[in-house]
Amino acid sequence: MRLLITSLVVLSAFAQTAPSPAEVSIRKAQAEIAKQPGHAPYYNALAMAYARRAREISDTAFYDKAEEALKKSMELAPGNYEALKTRAWLMLGRHEFGQALELATKLNKQNPDDLAVYGYLADAHVELGNYKAAVEATQWMLNLRAGNTAGLTRAAYLRELHGDLSGAMELMQRAYDSTAFQESEERAWYLTQIAHLHLLGGNVEKAEVYANGALGLFPNYHYALGALAKVRQAQARHADAALLLEKRYQAAPHAENLFALAAALHSAGKKAEAGRAFARFEKLALGEAETADNANHELIAYYLDYAGKPAEGLRIAAKEIARRQDVSTLDAYAWALAANGELQQADAQIRRALAIGVKDPQILRHASSIQARLRARPAQTASR
Repeated sequence: MRLLITSLVVLSAFAQTAPSPAEVSIRKAQAEIAKQPGHAPYYNALAMAYARRAREISDTAFYDKAEEALKKSMELAPGNYEALKTRAWLMLGRHEFGQALELATKLNKQNPDDLAVYGYLADAHVELGNYKAAVEATQWMLNLRAGNTAGLTRAAYLRELHGDLSGAMELMQRAYDSTAFQESEERAWYLTQIAHLHLLGGNVEKAEVYANGALGLFPNYHYALGALAKVRQAQARHADAALLLEKRYQAAPHAENLFALAAALHSAGKKAEAGRAFARFEKLALGEAETADNANHELIAYYLDYAGKPAEGLRIAAKEIARRQDVSTLDAYAWALAANGELQQADAQIRRALAIGVKDPQILRHASSIQARLRARPAQTASR
């Protein structure tokens, strides 16, 4: 592992100046379009390259660019299958999970052997909390082509959700080992996920190694900065975590990233800075609360854990649980119910999350707190 990380650090200086994989794909598609502007597939390739760039630097403006490319593709070849596939991918990126599921389902009926579409089905089902259907779609991916990286990574995440952390690490490592060397962002994403899994399993040292490895491979990668910040928090180095999260927020100025920064500043004892950051976060998060791509989970946590506004937290949680019922949303809804004294309902919701097998420390802490408060309630009532 030391040799791996050393090699990545040596390459980091080159990676800082070389175009990213998505940038290479964008330039290639643009060159093809310049030579043959009436060929729809080139616009589909450009749209997907823009979508990849959005993930690389967490800039949703590239989704708009991708939509423009798809619009041109549809003008040239109305209803073409590859354009619709790319649109499903964009919907997932914009968190339009219900719409993505509807479109991917239609595409799957049109071409039941398309591996990528099964991936989109799996992603949408996971985000909506339909875990059995997600497992079935992912299994189809692996049946169609054993060992494909798209199937391996989705299977890894499902294993994580079901509590099999070692199995998830094994599959994520296989995906990393199978990925072409030049795909630096994709490989950095795998390393970031492995860091996350080690941290969930309590191995802070290995989590740090893999997070640093991801940054060596793809410098200033926003996902890896977040992973390393969580390592620093586990090490009680909250000021260092805040510095990393400030860097991530500057690179990816999204409301959820601002919330993480504010929370880290609060833990570091920088209460005034944290207060200002929380105020900016609340304004941003409320502005997008009714949209698909929102920071509602973070907004709920802010109202419950920092602002002392449980009714507001429950109001947002009720909206989100009506849209999706994945384990994170079930947890947020349960925690909001508990904060408002509705412990029986809170326990029922958190048990739904626990039934999946999830080992997320926050969910486990919330479940333990809710159950402890339920056990204490009869004793408190009897003592009055």
